[in-house]
Amino acid sequence: MEIVTERLRLRPFEVDDLPAFAAYRSAPDVARYQSWDTTFSIADAERFLAEQHDVEFGRPGAWAQLAAMNRETGVLCGDCAVHVASDQPTAELGITFAPEHQGRGLAREAMAAVINRLFEEHGVRRVHAETDDRNVAVHRLFEGLGFRCEARLVEADWFKGEWTTLRVYATLRQEWARRERRGRRPR
Repeated sequence: MEIVTERLRLRPFEVDDLPAFAAYRSAPDVARYQSWDTTFSIADAERFLAEQHDVEFGRPGAWAQLAAMNRETGVLCGDCAVHVASDQPTAELGITFAPEHQGRGLAREAMAAVINRLFEEHGVRRVHAETDDRNVAVHRLFEGLGFRCEARLVEADWFKGEWTTLRVYATLRQEWARRERRGRRPR
């Protein structure tokens, strides 16, 4: 399974990706809003890879994560995560990019390609993402993709030792298609 965009190649993780993966996951600015912390190690990355072994993108069940590789250099820039629900045609999205690859539209390019694939080839009807209210960069990402903020849940989650506020972003397949017909959907 591979998705190719203008600047990226999205594919399953490989052993050679693990040092870069562990490096950006352990960066304080990256780990801040994620379920892991700055102690993320190579051993954690190896466990992650083992857990991904039988996971297939678009198949309901476990979270599938795709490595986002720079097509020109082959460098790992980040990853996209997808969890397709087992009981309905919906998917939750996640995205993590290394600090040195942020701010250049790569995450938006990767996420748009993942969403296209989910809607066009996997029969998904709705995609959504849950974000920390303080993570302004990810809010911009989803809003730039045309998602709507469906909820702001004040102090709804006990996370890393504090109550945090969550935002839920979503879009429907027909909204995404309408945006494309108007020429406004990012590629």
